[in-house]
Order: sequence, then structure tokens, then C-alpha cells
Amino acid sequence: MAEISALPVPMDTMENPMIPPEIGSVPTQAPAVPMVPTEPERISETLYIQNLNEKIKIDVMKASLRGLFKTYGEVLDVVAHGNLRMRGQAFVSFSDAEVAKKAMKEVRGFPLYSKPMQISFARTRSDAVVKKLDNDNFDEHKTRRDEHKRKTRYTNPLKEKFKAKRLASEMDGAASAPAPKRPNVQMPDEYLPPNKILFLQNLPESVTKEQLLTLFNQYPNLHEVRLIPTKKDIAFVEYTDEASSTVAKEALHNYKLDGENKIKITFARK
Repeated sequence: MAEISALPVPMDTMENPMIPPEIGSVPTQAPAVPMVPTEPERISETLYIQNLNEKIKIDVMKASLRGLFKTYGEVLDVVAHGNLRMRGQAFVSFSDAEVAKKAMKEVRGFPLYSKPMQISFARTRSDAVVKKLDNDNFDEHKTRRDEHKRKTRYTNPLKEKFKAKRLASEMDGAASAPAPKRPNVQMPDEYLPPNKILFLQNLPESVTKEQLLTLFNQYPNLHEVRLIPTKKDIAFVEYTDEASSTVAKEALHNYKLDGENKIKITFARK
């Protein structure tokens, strides 16, 4: 194929940019716009979680978060408080930032206790992370954290009064508006709050009440075992208190009663 040479651009066109180039001529190339490098996302070992269900007890919420996130890696700590400032929020710390990143990507939006979780990276390292990964500098870290708390604890009373009035006004307006319809999302069995009754699934069809009594009687305060005649692969086991049922659940979940199939044990729905 013959080589195609570019046609020359008239001199007057180059000297005066207001004069359009002749048809068939090659326009001068615009100067390249320099690419501004984007700052990489700063990841952290600790996830900051918002929009948690405030009606759930703090110890139950912490246990649920730990159970949910431990499938991704070692959970060093779960921090949540019931005070007004921290209500509906929590921090979950891993030993590895990449593990935290994967967990955030897969769990973000999960409806824990019917409320989709909002998850982002925490801006600072948690005490548990510093102790695990940088223990030599823990005292310095704790000093900086305490200093930050002192600076942010005291606020302008007039500013707080104004914020309270504005919040009251917004709440009045929200009260007059129709409440948004919530999606009907059922809580998965694995994240139901503890109670004294356990729900057993995936039982062998040949299982007997005596077998279950022998198995669960290893743990104190067993009250009753109930089989379902029309559904032989499920059963209910009741203890006298939540603490006893929790111990039995943790010990026997995934236990192979027949040597093959694992028993699934969750807390029963109330």
C-alpha cells in the first residue's frame, strides 16, 4: 500500500488561528492535557458501620457482628456503645486491611436485623489493631487518642442549642410526612438474637428423641426436646436460660450426628 503523506498546513492558517484550515489539510494537534494522578483509596484494618438497629441490645449486636465478619478472617475487636452519640454505630477490627476491604465489599448493604448496614473504613486505627500490629507505639497511640477525645468532647453550648432546635424542627416536618414503606426482609436464622430455645435443622430422618436427649444433656439446664412428627429433619431443644442454650449451640453446631450430615443449630424465632 502506498504511503499517504500529510498535506502541508498553509502558513497563514498557522499564524492566525481564527482562519480555518483548508479542506484536506491536517489540523495542528492540541497540546496534551496532563493526567492528574488520583489518590489511592486509603484502606484500614477497621470498618466503621452505621445504620444498625438501635432496638437490639449492645451485647447481642456485638455478638452478631462478630459472627457475621469472622468468616472473612480474624476479628480482633468489635466496639459498640449504647450512648446517644454512638447509638446505631460500631467498629469491627481485623488483623489485616485487605481482609477488611473484602469484608466491606461483600457485606455492605446486608440487612442486619432488617436495616441495611452502611460500611466505610475507619479514619484511625483501633486500640486492638495497634496492640496486634504495632504494640511498641501503643502508648503514643493512646495518648493521641485521649487528646483527640478531650478536644472534641467539649462543644459550644450555643451551637448545640441551635442544632437541637433545628433537629426538633426537622423531626416535626418528618412527623407530618408519610413514613416510607420498609421492605419486608426476614432476618436470616444465623443472626437471630439469643434465646433459650434452639432450632435444629438437617437432622437424620432416623433420629430419635432419646438420641437428642443424650446429646444435649451433656450441657447443663436442659429442659425439653421436641421433635416434629410431620417434619423429621427438624427439632426444638429448650434450656432453662439463654446462657445454657448458647453454650450448647456453640458446642454442637455442625456436629455430625450420623457421621455424615452436619446439624445446623440456630436460635429459634420468637
